[in-house]
Amino acid sequence: MMKNNSDKLMAGAATTDITPQGSQFLFGYPFVERMSEGVNDPLQSSALYLSDGTNQAMFISNDIIFISKASAQRIRRVISEETGIPASVIMVAATHTHSGPVTVDYISSSNDPIVPKVDMEYVRYMEDKIIQTGCTAFQNTEPARAGFLLADGTGIGTNRHDPSGPADLDIPVVLVKNEKDEYIAGMLVCNMHPTILHEDSKLYSGDYPAFTREILQEKYLKNECPVLYFTGASGNQSPRHVTKENTFEEARRIGGILADAIGAKMEEGVEFSSDVPVGCLQKSVDLPRRRFPEVEWAESHQQKSLERFEYLKKTSDNAQEIRTAEVDWFGAEELLHLSRLNAKGELEEVYKSCLPAEIQVIAVGPWNFAAWPGEIFIEYSLALKEEVKNTFLITLTNGELQGYVATEEAEAKGFYEASNSIFHYASGQILVDETATLIKSKGE
Repeated sequence: MMKNNSDKLMAGAATTDITPQGSQFLFGYPFVERMSEGVNDPLQSSALYLSDGTNQAMFISNDIIFISKASAQRIRRVISEETGIPASVIMVAATHTHSGPVTVDYISSSNDPIVPKVDMEYVRYMEDKIIQTGCTAFQNTEPARAGFLLADGTGIGTNRHDPSGPADLDIPVVLVKNEKDEYIAGMLVCNMHPTILHEDSKLYSGDYPAFTREILQEKYLKNECPVLYFTGASGNQSPRHVTKENTFEEARRIGGILADAIGAKMEEGVEFSSDVPVGCLQKSVDLPRRRFPEVEWAESHQQKSLERFEYLKKTSDNAQEIRTAEVDWFGAEELLHLSRLNAKGELEEVYKSCLPAEIQVIAVGPWNFAAWPGEIFIEYSLALKEEVKNTFLITLTNGELQGYVATEEAEAKGFYEASNSIFHYASGQILVDETATLIKSKGE
């Protein structure tokens, strides 16, 4: 590892295979038996270390559905012990693939007899591999230059509930080169669920982000340097309304749209510089708990949701409409379960495992990357961007919130994500306000 004795940018990157070595339950779709039968594309952990001579930061993206707070804490602690990097400047995120193993015991699934408990042997294996990724990225540090571009991801998906509803398809991309003008890393944030592959797929896969990485490497970066894919505010964003089928070929097509959008911007020209300041801020916040309905109401809501789904299966030719009704029924099932648990006081340990929620902000050059746990509705990311320019939200980081942070509208309309949530929708605005205050404090 080359020490940074100047104020010029230093960077290192690495990728490690975190695919389970045996068959695991593929987690993401409820009430469906999905044991893995092989590997389509290896699940990856990719890390990027940055230093400006004074400050350091490390980004780590992982092809898993969730990263628990406990896992993130151990990973950060051990990397810090091995490298000297402060644990507080290390970001550990999940891409949220639905074609990987169970990594968190999800309370909403605890009434699903098909979903198994977390395999702690795999979790420890995964943690060790992620630690290896971060340490190797640190060891690979060399003088570097970074470039920034904003691509347009139109065509990869829309708002899940209304294709013309709130969305944000801006794709911030950071590219890093060494002194030989070779790419050593790329990093992007995309506000879209990685759910081209559905419950009939039984192979490990990073879903369309894996193909975005592959195509970027082969077609535009011209090498196999690590590409870190981060999932932004995708709580109510989905490829559902643009996909033609739920296959690997379709995942490659959607991944290619994203890669080509980035590649087109690269071909327009990207300015690289070694004068790239790095900084990190962090704070913890409490979040308000959700008010659950009475069990009797939740039972009635579940029955109505099931009846609507069954009716549409018989009468509708619109696959997206049927899928939405099915997912809403899933949500009604989970809401009933959560309401029963809440009535018994059995959610306390779950809240303790999530709270306090960590807000982390890593500044790289002109941009701020804000990191929150949980699956976040796009409205909150848009509000943050409006409040603080050049700020991009990365979600599912440094822990999880056992589901979504939805909006008041989503709760009123009974959307799946709101049914699934254990936190009040006011949590979203709290995260926006606290993050904006944190970023603005940099200039004080």
